[in-house]
Amino acid sequence: MAINEARFAVGPYGFDPLEPRAIDTFTRLDLESPDLAALDDAKIIAGPGDPRDRPRWRELLHRWRAEAEARHRIDRSGYEDPAGSWAQSCHAVAQLWLWDELLYDAEQGQFTPDRLLADAERFGGFDGIVLWHAYPVIGIDQRNQWDFYAQVPGLAGLVAALQEAGIAVFVDYNPWDVGTRRDGSDADELTKLIIELGADGVFLDTLREGDQELITALERARPGIGLETESKLPLPRIAEHRLSWAQWFADSPVPGVLRTRWFEPRHQQHHVRRWHRDHAEELQSAFLNGVGVMVWEVVFGVWVGWSARDAATCARTTAIQRAASAWFRAGEWTPLAPLADEAEAARVYASAYTLAGTTLYAVINRGGTDYRGPVLPSTPGTRVIELTGSTVPAAGIAAWLALEPDADEPDWVEPLRGELAGLPHVADGRFPYRTARRLPVPPSTGSPETPAVVLPAGDHRLTVRYRMRETGLYDEAPFVDEWKPLPPRLHDQRSTERLLHLDHPVAVAEVEVTAAELARFRGDSAEVSPEERPATGVDLVEARAYAASVGARLPTEDEWQLAARLAGPRWRRLSPRVWNWTESEHTDGRTRFVILKGGSDHAATGSEWYFDGGVREPEFSAKLLRQGFGLDASPSIGFRLAWDLEDA
Repeated sequence: MAINEARFAVGPYGFDPLEPRAIDTFTRLDLESPDLAALDDAKIIAGPGDPRDRPRWRELLHRWRAEAEARHRIDRSGYEDPAGSWAQSCHAVAQLWLWDELLYDAEQGQFTPDRLLADAERFGGFDGIVLWHAYPVIGIDQRNQWDFYAQVPGLAGLVAALQEAGIAVFVDYNPWDVGTRRDGSDADELTKLIIELGADGVFLDTLREGDQELITALERARPGIGLETESKLPLPRIAEHRLSWAQWFADSPVPGVLRTRWFEPRHQQHHVRRWHRDHAEELQSAFLNGVGVMVWEVVFGVWVGWSARDAATCARTTAIQRAASAWFRAGEWTPLAPLADEAEAARVYASAYTLAGTTLYAVINRGGTDYRGPVLPSTPGTRVIELTGSTVPAAGIAAWLALEPDADEPDWVEPLRGELAGLPHVADGRFPYRTARRLPVPPSTGSPETPAVVLPAGDHRLTVRYRMRETGLYDEAPFVDEWKPLPPRLHDQRSTERLLHLDHPVAVAEVEVTAAELARFRGDSAEVSPEERPATGVDLVEARAYAASVGARLPTEDEWQLAARLAGPRWRRLSPRVWNWTESEHTDGRTRFVILKGGSDHAATGSEWYFDGGVREPEFSAKLLRQGFGLDASPSIGFRLAWDLEDA
């Protein structure tokens, strides 16, 4: 039988968030009574601990593949289409918020692909980039996921610039977006987007497989398109999805094989554990299996940057995979290849890929110290070439090439050795911390001309409530080293305390700026309704400009909350009720975000992934990631004013 092993203990949440759940962990194959059909649904097929069991294990893997192909009547034609062959070489892929400060300069208001590409050299460069665009902002108003792409000026030019640099560009599809405005079907909208942007692929967020209508439409619009599914791809759909997102795949103590990659070696997967600060295990698993990795340093506005060690390992593995791509795709694969006894004892493991009389050994070290002993078994007449040096570093990788007597040395060997000489292993596995700083609050220059609440100088302790989304609230990573967060760890209501210190009194307006007041500021000559409606459709930059024009500024989120509490019934919300901008913009150098207060009448329904909606108590805070080009202006966001008062 096949056994799913869960190495976790049940905690107060019904699961231990720091350990993989049963759905995430590996599947162990019973070598005596194998249930091969059970492997159809595995993520990783565990490797046997005893080297004597491995020939039998490999025999069963071959048998399962043949039986599964016949059982499911597998069509592999999608991998024989030259138009889609690019996906097989898409090794290192980055998930990127479209407004990442490496890619977009908020001060200059322009995209900066060159800055992103320069930073990517830490990882050996990227083969693909996913431009994540809407979540976690979507739901703030009626804009749908297509609007969050369509409204971006110059986006097609950015896509072209990345492609010119040799990078495939993926757009993101959120099938859960069902509560925003609608024009056409998802298939029609996504097809139109692919054509307009000239994108290469689509990330199918949350989907293990794509809808057939969607796939047919996309393939017609862009032959050879790369459709990347999340988690376990069903075997019968493998020809239609050339890539899959191997998120939260837990490897066995003795490394196993990725079920999908073993079944179809031309299928590309990307290992990723988004909240982990140590990526050695998925990097090693990816290298042994000849697949790629997902680099995700900013997870929906939260910094979870890669260590220098893991970035360097990524660069080394992708250099080898790019050079020897034919070996990984078409070579005869021997997982857990026999090695010297000393290497086995040190927890050094390898996959061997043989092609044209030449065997490439992809080697990893699961031990705690660098290994410098013999690695390959002694084979008379075989010529051995060290590609990375004689050491297999702890938590790292290495590679050798073994040539049979009559085999020619591949032409990629010397260029690769030269490249790897400039990509040494880095031992520093420390997490590279970043701190989000609040941008300076500009002082006001005038005094209140409207009814205002005065906040006295001194210390004020505040209780803040929020929903634990994947964005966190400020700059903390909400799920450090956790596997997939689930309720009640995800989307539950939480609270924290903050201390507000005021050097001087501050006045905060009792009511929001009105649409009529904003229209006069803009010089709008059109007749303005006398009805008091909040000024909306204004981004943070314009809200600040309006405030400065009347000698005011925006209140910080703490000042806003304290004023609402002190004002009581004098605190006014215009209709419709909308979120309020605050002077609480933060940046950690990669993400800009601002804290909103007050809630709004608008609330997107149909998915828990939408932005917070509904009218909220003053204690509630929401973290909104900033977009560029003024696109964070929304009919659901208004603002009110604040003034700094003299001590008297």
